[in-house]
Amino acid sequence: MRARRLPSAVAATIVATLVGGAPGSGAAARDEAPAAPVSFHRQVLPLLTARCAGCHQPAKAGGEIVLVSHATLAASRADGEPLVVAGQPDASALLASVLPRGERPPKMPKKGEPLAEREVALLRDWIAQGALDDTPAGAALPFSAEQPPTYAQLPVVTSLDFAPGGGLLAVPGYHEVLLWDVAADGSAATLAGRLVGMSERIQAVAFSPDGTRLAAVGGSPGRFGEVQLWDVAGRKLERSLLLGGDTLYGGSWSPDGRLLAFGGGDASVRALDVATGELVFFNAASEDLALDTAFSKEGSHLVSVGRDRALKLFQVATQQFLDNITSITPGALKGGLQVVDRQPGEDVLLIGGADGQPKTYKMHRTQKRVIGDDFNHVKSYAPLPGRLFACEYAPDGTLFVAGASHHRRGEVRLYAVADEAPRWSLPFDGAIYAATFRGDGALVAAAGFSGEIVLIDAATGQPRQRFAAAPLPADAARSPRAEGRP
Repeated sequence: MRARRLPSAVAATIVATLVGGAPGSGAAARDEAPAAPVSFHRQVLPLLTARCAGCHQPAKAGGEIVLVSHATLAASRADGEPLVVAGQPDASALLASVLPRGERPPKMPKKGEPLAEREVALLRDWIAQGALDDTPAGAALPFSAEQPPTYAQLPVVTSLDFAPGGGLLAVPGYHEVLLWDVAADGSAATLAGRLVGMSERIQAVAFSPDGTRLAAVGGSPGRFGEVQLWDVAGRKLERSLLLGGDTLYGGSWSPDGRLLAFGGGDASVRALDVATGELVFFNAASEDLALDTAFSKEGSHLVSVGRDRALKLFQVATQQFLDNITSITPGALKGGLQVVDRQPGEDVLLIGGADGQPKTYKMHRTQKRVIGDDFNHVKSYAPLPGRLFACEYAPDGTLFVAGASHHRRGEVRLYAVADEAPRWSLPFDGAIYAATFRGDGALVAAAGFSGEIVLIDAATGQPRQRFAAAPLPADAARSPRAEGRP
């Protein structure tokens, strides 16, 4: 979830001039080597997105300034004046805000490192060249709560989560998270909110342990990763943190709700202090995409799974990688791991991935590792066809649900922790990528490629209701994938 670096349009001699190089040398260098034309769409907008949009986007417009398109930039004001004066870099508040102020650091960004010299030079050259807009006609306009996305077909659903103790169900869509209020008997669902943000795709949604916040983890592939923290009651974006150059995955909360962990397309695992917005954990021990995370019952340890076929254990306080919990014997694991969940009240981990077989492992090793052992393995369950994308314990820890995809078909199964065989199984016409329990354990929600949510009686495995993950216009033709039936 790779083009990570912004292109530089300015030679080193020009940079020296803009940031206070030797007197006289910069002007001569600029005369000899004029700046190359700067593209707003390909160069300036990615820079503004990566360094500024966390605080200046429609859902969180700091200072009523929005920097997500040429149009929003042109409409924004600082003290009543335009941010950019075409052809006049020194009269443009946007440039002034990122320049050092004598001995003081630049005004912006408020948090994080100041812009690099080449990034400042890029902005200066773009403004000097007329602050032109070369955004392609087909480029998407920024969405907002007032102008939410519209759907020609239903979105693929990659994650689901019920709010603790209630019927509010979070569903990722395109540039948004949709909140559905599910009836107590599971017979109906009403759209209760649309949380519109920056990320094109939300890969994981997770309510905090007390249900007051919702974490949405995702990004725009090849451009940026993003963590969004939403105030559930107010439907307001509390924090947007843009990280790296690729999508983020697998958000999980510490038991006390203080930390949020997530993996990344850059093979790293991170954790965020929710109160301060500071990253307090970073480790890049993974060898491929880190796709899901889970905390220990005390919050002192963190685990991750990913495409490198390993269930990895970390210590939070020291940010250290401690162990590969799963066997490291070549061939012992049949492909990458997709999902991990911790059993409530226990340090036992449920994992699933390419081989389709749910397995449980003890988090902590109690004997010395021997090459070839799989000592921490507790139990294997009857495999599902294809690849597992969803595994989650029931709130009381006695059951778990699993969802899989195989040759464009899907399946949801419910298992008792004590039994190898499932209690029930429900096939689907489309792949299943997400499944979750309601807080009382009586209802399961499942979804995937079809873009429809199916509510299932946890005791019997019988569907109670199905509904579209996102609203479709009345005149929109239904996508073929939306016609799948359980």
